[in-house]
Amino acid sequence: MSLTTSHFIPFPREMVWDWHTRKGAVARLTPPFIPLNPITQAERLADGTTIFSLPAGLKWVARHDLSGFLNGSRFTDVCLTAPVKALANWRHVHNFVDQDGGTLITDSVSTRLPASTLTGMFAYRQTQLIEDLKFLSRTSTLFDGSPLTVAITGSRGLVGRALTAQLQTGGHEVIQLVRKEPKPGQRFWDPLNPASDLLDGVDVLVHLAGEPIFGRFNDSHKEAIRESRVLPTKFLAELVAESTQCTTMISASAVGFSGHARGDEILTEESESGDDFLAEVCRDWEHATAPASDAGKRVAFIRTGVALSGRGGMLPLLKTLFSTGLGGKFGDGTSWFSWIAIDDLTDIYYRASVDAQISGPINAVAPNPVSNADMTKILATSMHRPAFIQIPSLGPKILLGSQGAEELALASQRTAPAALENLSHTFRYTDIGAAIAHELGYEQLADFAQQQEIEAERKQERAELKAAKKIAKKAPVLEESPTNLEDPEEVEQSILSSILNFRRKRND
Repeated sequence: MSLTTSHFIPFPREMVWDWHTRKGAVARLTPPFIPLNPITQAERLADGTTIFSLPAGLKWVARHDLSGFLNGSRFTDVCLTAPVKALANWRHVHNFVDQDGGTLITDSVSTRLPASTLTGMFAYRQTQLIEDLKFLSRTSTLFDGSPLTVAITGSRGLVGRALTAQLQTGGHEVIQLVRKEPKPGQRFWDPLNPASDLLDGVDVLVHLAGEPIFGRFNDSHKEAIRESRVLPTKFLAELVAESTQCTTMISASAVGFSGHARGDEILTEESESGDDFLAEVCRDWEHATAPASDAGKRVAFIRTGVALSGRGGMLPLLKTLFSTGLGGKFGDGTSWFSWIAIDDLTDIYYRASVDAQISGPINAVAPNPVSNADMTKILATSMHRPAFIQIPSLGPKILLGSQGAEELALASQRTAPAALENLSHTFRYTDIGAAIAHELGYEQLADFAQQQEIEAERKQERAELKAAKKIAKKAPVLEESPTNLEDPEEVEQSILSSILNFRRKRND
């Protein structure tokens, strides 16, 4: 089939084109709900090659066609790899045209892939590009605009991959700190014995690494959670303190700082810490950054809620459960669910990297937490699946243990992003339904031609209504059936009658 869709970007064509040339652009535009994972991005839009991994060890090699390239205005990619080439028969033309107040992007695709796959994919790309550029525009006023060099631990995790790509499309250099043989753009990092020159040439350190928290809370797992966070953070903070160039340390934390059972209390950054295991870990984790802050460096800890991403974490698991009809609320569904869209989370880390106003604890949650029951209902509605099953607390306890279930699956935290709201921070997603739709591929295409038609129809209706009102004013008042101006229904009926008369007069 073929697909041609256009959407308007409220930014200059040169800016939009430049964004597409930067590292990370392909990763930012690849939807999480299709089985493509970017491995390498083309260095040139004219004739470069982008490689994606596919299930079963297959690869999608997309070669940019020089014959379809026009600098600043058009680039084209085609799939070259057998057997994917034969199956997909893919050719994608990207057109950029100046439009009043911005840029009109038109995607023209010829392929054998089904339409359902294409519409969801391009709807995601449209939203992602517009929101990424809006964010870059907002943050450009928060610092002097000079590109930064940002070192990231945990760069291959869910948040790290997304943040790396976003920083790169913002024009910043990213150095990935890894615990294996480093590749270009990476440095080896020993968490318990980091090299003294690890942060040479680095402006900002973003520390995301840590043992995954989800799992059965036995002694060994809890020890791994603590040991992977506290001491490595302390050693990195000491390096930041000693660095002559690195001025900022951004460290991950979690809303678990507040404890798992706070009822309906609205929790801000000023709220007291809880007294359970995760609260204790978060306190020690944050305190481990003290060497950097004591040395006068800017330090922020990002207390993250449940991150919603189609690539990993809780959302794909819930999608699987709901798709099989096994989804439902936990217990009575009254527990509070403090969530955040993955792109809003990376926005916060990005802003913390460039904005000197960001320091101390930052609650990285959407402004509108929801109950577990509401979240369940919204997800079920989005997927057009039932959610009648009530999952008893015994289920999570079998999987996670009693303590793990209480502090993770059954936790109730009504957390507010007070610090960010005080800074007038703009969230992409304040409605959980919109965030789910974006991550799972349920958005609608924002087709420019369709938008124009709708706007033209609305403009015509407004003009006709205005003309009808003028005619109604000049029309003689019928004494036998006067319009009661205090009755909205009679007023509406009178206006509708005038519109009909106007249309008949025009047609005559």
